[in-house]
Amino acid sequence: MPASLLWAVDVYGRVYSLSTAGQLWEQCRDARLEFKRVTAAERCCWGIACDNNVYLNVHASDLPVRHREEAYENQRWNPVDGFSDRLLPSDRWQWSDVTGLQHQPLDGFGLPSASWEWEGDWHADENLDGEPTEKGGWTYAIDFPATYTNDKKWNSCVRRKRWLRYRRYKVMDTWAQIPSQQAALPDPFSDISCGGCEISDEPGGRMSLWAVSLQGKVWFREGIDHHNPEGSAWEEVSLPGEVVQISCGPGDLIWAVLWEGQLIVREGVGRDCPKGTSWVVVDSPSPEVGATHVAVGINVVWALTKDNKVWFRRGVNSHNPCGSGWISMVGEMIMINVGLNDQVFAIGREDRAVYFRQGVTSSELSGKTWRAVTVPRDGDRSYSSSLQSAGCYFCGEAGAQSAASDVESDTEKASTDDPGLLAAVSPERFADASTDHCDQAIAPPEARVPKVTSDSFISELVSDREPSGAGVLVEDLVPGEEEVRAPCAGAATSCGEWSNVDLEEAQGQRAQDSADTCSLSSVATYTLAVEDPYGADEHPLWAWVSGGGCSLDGHSQLGWFSCSSNTSSLVQPVHSTSLSVSPAQTAAWRRQIFEQLSERTKREVDNFRHYEQAVEQSVWVKKGTMQWWRDWKPHKWTDVHFALEQFSGPEGYKDGILFIYYNFYEEKKYLHAFINEVTILVPVLNDSKHSFAVYTPERTKQRWPIRLAAATELEMHDWLALLSDSCLSSRGIQGPPSKQAVWSVTCKGDIFVSEPSPSLEALPYPTPCDQMFWRQVGGHLRLVESNSVGVVWGIGYDHTAWVHTGGDGGGFSQGLASSTDNIYTQVDVKSVHIYENQRWNPVSGYTNRGLPTDRYMWSDASGLHECTKTNTKPPSPQWTWVSDWTVDYGVSGGADREGWQYAADFPASYHGYKTLKDFVRRRRWARKSKLTSTGPWQEIPPIALVDVSLLPCAAQSSVDVVPLWAISNKGDVLCRLGVTALTPAGSSWLHVGTDQPFKSVCVGGASQVWAIAKDGSAFYRGSVSPQSPAGDCWYHIPSPAKQKLKQVSVGRTSVFTVDENGNLWYRQGVTPSYPQGSSWEHISNNVRKVSAGPLDQVWIIADKVQGSLSLSCGTVCHRLGVQPVEPKGQSWDYGIGGGWDHITVRGNSMEPPRSRLPSLAAPAPPSPPATPPIGAHTKTNSHM
Repeated sequence: MPASLLWAVDVYGRVYSLSTAGQLWEQCRDARLEFKRVTAAERCCWGIACDNNVYLNVHASDLPVRHREEAYENQRWNPVDGFSDRLLPSDRWQWSDVTGLQHQPLDGFGLPSASWEWEGDWHADENLDGEPTEKGGWTYAIDFPATYTNDKKWNSCVRRKRWLRYRRYKVMDTWAQIPSQQAALPDPFSDISCGGCEISDEPGGRMSLWAVSLQGKVWFREGIDHHNPEGSAWEEVSLPGEVVQISCGPGDLIWAVLWEGQLIVREGVGRDCPKGTSWVVVDSPSPEVGATHVAVGINVVWALTKDNKVWFRRGVNSHNPCGSGWISMVGEMIMINVGLNDQVFAIGREDRAVYFRQGVTSSELSGKTWRAVTVPRDGDRSYSSSLQSAGCYFCGEAGAQSAASDVESDTEKASTDDPGLLAAVSPERFADASTDHCDQAIAPPEARVPKVTSDSFISELVSDREPSGAGVLVEDLVPGEEEVRAPCAGAATSCGEWSNVDLEEAQGQRAQDSADTCSLSSVATYTLAVEDPYGADEHPLWAWVSGGGCSLDGHSQLGWFSCSSNTSSLVQPVHSTSLSVSPAQTAAWRRQIFEQLSERTKREVDNFRHYEQAVEQSVWVKKGTMQWWRDWKPHKWTDVHFALEQFSGPEGYKDGILFIYYNFYEEKKYLHAFINEVTILVPVLNDSKHSFAVYTPERTKQRWPIRLAAATELEMHDWLALLSDSCLSSRGIQGPPSKQAVWSVTCKGDIFVSEPSPSLEALPYPTPCDQMFWRQVGGHLRLVESNSVGVVWGIGYDHTAWVHTGGDGGGFSQGLASSTDNIYTQVDVKSVHIYENQRWNPVSGYTNRGLPTDRYMWSDASGLHECTKTNTKPPSPQWTWVSDWTVDYGVSGGADREGWQYAADFPASYHGYKTLKDFVRRRRWARKSKLTSTGPWQEIPPIALVDVSLLPCAAQSSVDVVPLWAISNKGDVLCRLGVTALTPAGSSWLHVGTDQPFKSVCVGGASQVWAIAKDGSAFYRGSVSPQSPAGDCWYHIPSPAKQKLKQVSVGRTSVFTVDENGNLWYRQGVTPSYPQGSSWEHISNNVRKVSAGPLDQVWIIADKVQGSLSLSCGTVCHRLGVQPVEPKGQSWDYGIGGGWDHITVRGNSMEPPRSRLPSLAAPAPPSPPATPPIGAHTKTNSHM
């Protein structure tokens, strides 16, 4: 999980942020501003300053915030002037928007605020749906409005040109004031809250911002999205009363607190109405005491009452935003906030420390215990120097779970139905006071913390400062203690600081110059010495905290709860029962133990190597019962006995045989497969069986593997791990994948890798690709790209980028013959889609009553399988649902406001508007599922990607920096800087400007960069070099006639593309002097993906391949006969197949050995297959 920020404001109005990967509060850059409130999101933070203005802090990112302004120039033809700006009175404006209804001259566009800047001047868009327009960018039509074309025809009476200009948001990582479009807001804001980023089917980058004014009115900020982070205007929302505080969650939960102490809930919040429709009143948790504060998440609501008690609302979800009842929780807090993943943060009533609620998970939303965040600030003096100045020396170590930092777990939770059970215990504070060297006990001064009643709390707290600037806070002393003696003679008259961690008493430190040990408390720190003006700030008093941008879960490892490194350097670990062992120490101990065991093994074995072995061969057998999908018809699952017999020879050679014993008409038979012939083990997971497939070269040709099913998932993983280890041992493969490895991904996200042999690309007789051995790598990805330097990147189904760490293991092989080094937890999110279908009838309109020949009214995309909301399961047992079913508006072809698409009949071409000829309609429903796995992959935050490509390097080339190009999920083209073999993750992103969103990119030999736009057109990036990694301009390459391209792959000199109809195209005429090429040549059809390597080798994923027994969809295929004189190749060789979705051979730069022609006396080797069953090899030239 990438690092994110927790934001907080101290009582002096200074804003700090704490990273989930750090241990230090960092103050914001603009320290001149003082803030009352902040509210954070993943990409930004909003705040209300003490000048009553609203400010925005946008986090710096490699992907710039850009907004495209567009205007249309319209002209009409007349017999005198031809095309001119003289339009008819009924025509649209000469300069207008796309609809023609709004007047938009170019000089009427201005920057929304001083935070924006123009990237360039206005320029004409010379592209229409992927096809270039005539020079000048004009498109023609019969009349306004109509369908525009590139070509001018005899009846073209009107024309228009689209003008584009981009503006960029330039103020990053600092506070920028939000301009108010109104002349003046009625009164200043007192509270602010942002969220709404995860509203169902909300477009990416959208956000909701709510504010409360001093008069109790609520305002909503319109138009906030990724391209316009400031929003456009404030809009007042009607209320049933006066509001004092509001909270907006990441989803559709919005709660507010009324002056009377009641709470109100916003209903009707959704994609089309983010402001909601109405309010519902909810009673306070306690009838006698009103509510003062509320905080909401995705499925949780927390509240505080006037007595600072903490309450949790049960039964809250998107369908029931009001919940069902209140539960009293342990703790007394002055404010509370809910962050991402429903994690909870709060500020304690007495000590004003920031607390984190531990143990919050999806199954236990209320968590287990409060834990104080005890990290210093970047402006604080060294904690170790403070300890030395106090003359205190400690001989214990702070425990990982100290009593001062932790509040005991809630022991009893009760509903308001039984008031007698309601109880709330304030966080207990403990201190170990050593009195061995003190004549009288020193009681910690009680901190005077004023109660927060209004926005004047900052002024009240700031007034506690000493006017002289000495920083001394005079507190009421405990009666009878008019004098406080300094703890040690000869030291400055300063007492040790008060802290909220436990330290053990000093033991063995009885020397005469030892300092008296002072007690520690969780109260705020106050220094009695006049000489230390900053003593009161060593442990800050917090006033506000916001975790809306802090991405945590119940299993996140945080360093917020331990002492600083300076403190630990002074602590002597003597008989500490709360010793905390760090992961680094554990790893060091493991390495030390492993080295000692290796030395002992070497010492004991080497001394006896001259002895003859007592046993020259060992054999062992593992047996079990499984189910087998039998080979003959009718195919069904049959109970069988399963056995793996493995043996090893005197030289360490290992091999084995797999036996399957079954009954055939009461006759006992068996099926066997040699382990050294097994080419791949594939998990075949569904909702009914825990099965896996075993392939051999013969079974690959048949497209019919040995399919076995275990009783449980754990048993299946045990067998897979054992069989995989046996296959690797028999082939002598060990360690992580090599730099030359071939990577592939199945349609279920499983990752496989194969070590290529030198003869894999040999001519004229390469190694058949059905004999390649594939092993599984832990993790779950949608695609993987590599190169021969060893850099490997992957993209998950949730568009998260991952980089290979060089490790080996994870997945089902975790813990068996694999190292846990460089193995990390990987989370992937995938959406499952079903379709609701309806047919129109004259009586009732569109209903779910279809014709007998129609598809199911709830079906998959094909309509052949019934898929309802209740019977649709996650993709496999490893996946779990993380959301409810929602309408998916992001379908191809568009949808109306309710998500419906219309067509004349099933199946047909769907569109997002209704016509008189549309008799059927459908809409797509989506539900998110999550998979948690392990593998040698590390996340690359924070930009989501849809495609990535690395430069394919030759075997002898020495590349210091590897060019890496990518496409974001918004269609932006990016170039990664700093990617090397030692730092495969790179350092930063460089944005490459485009006039339209892209969907595929590839960088080939000599830094050739080709890309595919979302409209299906191709582009070539000019002047890309190591000195100019982003190039200078795009060259439009027309796509093949009547085809829209979807993917491109560039080898050393060749360029291949795949269109949306599954056709494979080769770009002819590509030369160093003319890298754009001249024309497209059709190679084959039935192609899903293509990968061109550094040797110009061509591999594809074929959609359908017919075997001797079955048809497989998604098959790895190798192009044969590829050579410099024939770069297109001649025929296909078929490899592993059935469910493959992606392959990359861009890491295999292994030059094949030169083969001699066979002599006349030698028998002729078998000729490679020459017939391409994937599709006819036709040559169709499509010239520019």
